[in-house]
This record gives sequence, C-alpha cells and structure tokens, in this order.
Amino acid sequence: MIYVQKLLIVDDEISICNSLSFALEDEYDTYTAEDEESAMKIVSSMDISIVLLDLRLGSTDGITLLRKIKSISPRTAVLIMTAYGSIESSVEAIKSGAFYYITKPINIDELLLLLEKVRENIALNDKIQDLRSQIYQRNTYYNLIGNSKKMQEVYDLIDRVKDIDSSVLITGESGTGKELVARAIHFLGKRKDKPFNVVNCSAIPANLLESELFGFKKGAFTGAYEDRKGIIELSEGGTLFLDEIGDLDLSLQTKLLRVLQNKEVRPVGSINDIKADVRFISATNRDLKEMVKANLFRKDLYYRLNVINIDMPPLRQRREDIPKLVDHFIKKYNMILNKDIKGITPEALEAIEKYNFEGNVRELENTIERAVALTREDFISINDLPKDYFDKDNNVQQEDDVIKVSIGENMKSVEMKLIKYTLEKYKNNRKKTSEVLGISERALRYKIKEYNL
Repeated sequence: MIYVQKLLIVDDEISICNSLSFALEDEYDTYTAEDEESAMKIVSSMDISIVLLDLRLGSTDGITLLRKIKSISPRTAVLIMTAYGSIESSVEAIKSGAFYYITKPINIDELLLLLEKVRENIALNDKIQDLRSQIYQRNTYYNLIGNSKKMQEVYDLIDRVKDIDSSVLITGESGTGKELVARAIHFLGKRKDKPFNVVNCSAIPANLLESELFGFKKGAFTGAYEDRKGIIELSEGGTLFLDEIGDLDLSLQTKLLRVLQNKEVRPVGSINDIKADVRFISATNRDLKEMVKANLFRKDLYYRLNVINIDMPPLRQRREDIPKLVDHFIKKYNMILNKDIKGITPEALEAIEKYNFEGNVRELENTIERAVALTREDFISINDLPKDYFDKDNNVQQEDDVIKVSIGENMKSVEMKLIKYTLEKYKNNRKKTSEVLGISERALRYKIKEYNL
C-alpha cells in the first residue's frame, strides 16, 4: 500500500481552493479550508503533511495562522501563497517556519516541482528522525536508560532470564528503577502477551492484602457479597510483580510460599485450590538476609523468591549515565508540559553529576521535571536547580573519593580496589587514571588484565 500524503489548501477564495485541489488530487489526499477555524480543525484532527496557505486570508494574517499550525504540528511543511507585492512578508513567513513561498497566480508546473522538493525534505527529515531513534535505542533498554558497565550487566541478566519461569528478586535502593526491570523481563519475554500485574506489599494492610492476592469466596467475611478472583489468579499465564516484598506480613509469607511450591492458590473461604501458572518477580530495598536472621522474613520463602537476583546500582555508581538520563527527561517533560527546552548548560550538568542522589533516578527525574516546568530560558541552568545541589554535604564525590579498606586486607586486594574505583571515577579513561595513580599506561593495562577489570 502506497502512503499518500495529506495536503491542505487554505484560501478564502473558494475557486482557488477548488482549482488547486483538482490539480493536485492525483498525487495528494487534498483538503480545503476557507478560514482559520476550519484550517485549525483539519490540522488538529488529521496528519497533514503539507499546507498551502494564502498570506492574506480575509481579515486573518496568514503568518499568525502559520505560527498556530506549526505550534500544534511542527513537522507539517507550510508553503505560503502570495501576490507579487508581498514578497517582503513572505520572507518574514519563512523566518516564522514556512518552507518556502510561491507567487500568485499559481503556475501548476512550478508548484508541482516545489511540492516534490517538500516531499524530499519530509522524507529526509523522517530518515534523520529514524536514525536519531536508533541511536537513542542503543542507549536504552525497554525504558531503562544508560549504557554504563553496571547497566549493561543488568541488561545481560534481563536477556538471560526473560524466557524462563524462575523467580527473580530485584534488589536496590528506592528510585533505582526496579519496576522497570520487572516490566522489561515480562514484556521482552515469552509471557509478554499475558497479564503483567503489580502489587505493592507495603501499601495495602495485611488483612486486605490477603484477599487482594488470593481472592475470596462469597460469604468468606463481612462484605464478601460475591466471589472475587485474586490478583494471582488474574495473572494467569503472565507475571506478578510483588514490590516491597520485605514488608509482607509473616502470615502471608507462609501462604505465598505455598503458592510458589505447589503452583496453586486457595481463595479466602474456599476449600479448593486453583492452578496458578504465574511467574513471580519481587523487589525490595531492604536487606532480606538480615531480615531472615532477625526472623522477620521466612528463610524458605527468601530462597524461593531469590532464585535469580538482579541488583540495581544506585545512580551515584553510574554517573556516566546521568547526561543520557537528563536528556531523556528533558524530552519527556517537553512533551508532557508542552515546552521546548533545548538542553542543559554545562555548569548545570556538572552540578547534577556531582550531586549525591539519595533518591536515585526518581529524584533526578523530579529535578528535571521541576526545571523544565519553571525555567524561562531555552536551556536549563544552575538557577533552575534546587539549592541542595550546591550544598557540599550533598556532593557525591565525598563518598566516591573514599575507598574502604579492612585491617588485614592483602595488598593485591587493596591495589585492585584502588585501580577499579579510579577507573570508574574517570569513566574508564586509562590515560587520566594512570596519571592520577602515578604509573604508566602500560603498567595500568597489565594490572587491568591481571585483575580482570
């Protein structure tokens, strides 16, 4: 099927609209409008590729309409139609976003040649957009942003577990993107066409969470007026993501263990079990091993959930991903907030890269959303950042510049740590690392190979 571009003709003379539509209808899907209101309705509701716009549209200034069209459909190419005496205004229209202008009376052959150039330009822009998208995708993985070594390790684990049914436990600090990992595992894997459901174990009281998970039979408790399926049963064939699993009540831990062991679920008030083909992915920011030692989390459930562990690195351990994350969030909130922020100043980016993100990626996203919403400039500057970013106590380098060494630790281990963290600090720049450590690049290469860094 050949894609036919939509072309809108805007002129207050109906005869011109009709004649141009007739001349172009073999190659374009043509529409006509005689005033601003009609034109805006068509542009707003259809994917118009090209607009032929009269510079004088009754009492309406064509340049004003041009700007309105470009504001809601930036990729639409607008050609201005003008009389001989309006060339100066046509130049102004080009500055306002018009592709070019053509003089009246319209020479159809000249118009067709010009439209062909427009089509070539549209095709070129589409190709550029496609290439940009491909480049962007290389730095992302199903909404996970970054190509640092630590994130590449996460991507590799996702690839290896996405098509198997083993339980996965995602660990890491709040705001690191644990739910995004769970979604990537599901939607890139063999269960992608089945349900993906989420339960936050800390957000629902234990007495309600049981019926939420397992469902209930009519009359099981006061208010149970009918049978209701639990979210485990509703996830049949798909994935259930249990967020904040460390907050799950001990009594529910026992019942969840039974589901994992027997692949069956028993609704509250029922005496019968229901088969449950569900893949379980859990997440926590708590130390479950310590909770097991303190008898706050069942040891057997821990091992059932933690068949495969994916640990999400905090943002301060992958600072090289911050520029890509900042760019991603600027684009995201430009669309949401209808802004056109071009980027971020080097000074502001440097301040962000040094900041100790206790809230991780979520905190960075909130910062960029705030900056995009409030800035009056084309670029986010240091004036758009919260004051916390300039508090020395919040400087990430205070933590990263200190390497912990234990008493009695052997020298090889200390040397390996020193080289490893210095490389990370200088983003794998071997020349800079060797200079800081006071050794030759050749010696550094030898040590990297020796320690498999």
